[in-house]
Amino acid sequence: MTRLVVANARDAADERELAEQVCQACVDGLDVDGAAISLLPTAATRTILAATDATARLLEDLQFSLNEGACMEAAYSGRPVLVPDLHHDHHTARWPLFAAAVAERTAVGALFALPLQWGAVTLGVLDLYRIAPGQLADDQWSDLSAVADTTTWLFLGHRTMPGPALQVPVPPDGPGPGSVGHTERWLDETTGYRAEVHQATGMVLAQLGCSPTEALARMRGYAFGHDMLLADVAREVVARRLTFTEETP
Repeated sequence: MTRLVVANARDAADERELAEQVCQACVDGLDVDGAAISLLPTAATRTILAATDATARLLEDLQFSLNEGACMEAAYSGRPVLVPDLHHDHHTARWPLFAAAVAERTAVGALFALPLQWGAVTLGVLDLYRIAPGQLADDQWSDLSAVADTTTWLFLGHRTMPGPALQVPVPPDGPGPGSVGHTERWLDETTGYRAEVHQATGMVLAQLGCSPTEALARMRGYAFGHDMLLADVAREVVARRLTFTEETP
């Protein structure tokens, strides 16, 4: 898998194409059914660079909307998160909302999330899912770890540029071991930031006179209360069909 990723990276036109190649290599080389790569998953500017299928994309959206799940834990902690059986309470007790949403909307049985790290900085997360529960084999886990490390360096090498730091919101309970307040601005607008979520966060903080962290939390709360994805709430805010006030539930 690692050799395949490195070989194909030479022909990748941008970060999205590179991410698509990495995700497809994981599906082809491992016992998994889908994969996705998200960048800055704990930030309002988070983006999904690639997803192999609709289920992989839905899992990303659910985790970002609910602010919990394997991807979010890997991003905050800076450590791999392996969930061999999503149907077992032992593995999902810390994400009750996410686990319930996955069970209701998908047939996914296992999740594996690996942070893409540069030193102490978590740039993104490689997520994989499988319909059948079960651990990855030792040789597959070894190959996957190498792919995650290689992917991080390929991203950095593909688009590294000088400039001001990109501010990354810190979780309400403080940064985890693998998170920091900023990272180098190695991405620009062409990487497809979650523009609507970012724009909506700015509109809500202006409406409420609050911080960006609180504005994002209010939108997440509204999404949960109305059984919506965060992206859908952001779209309503940007279109001015939804305005937040102190009385907004």
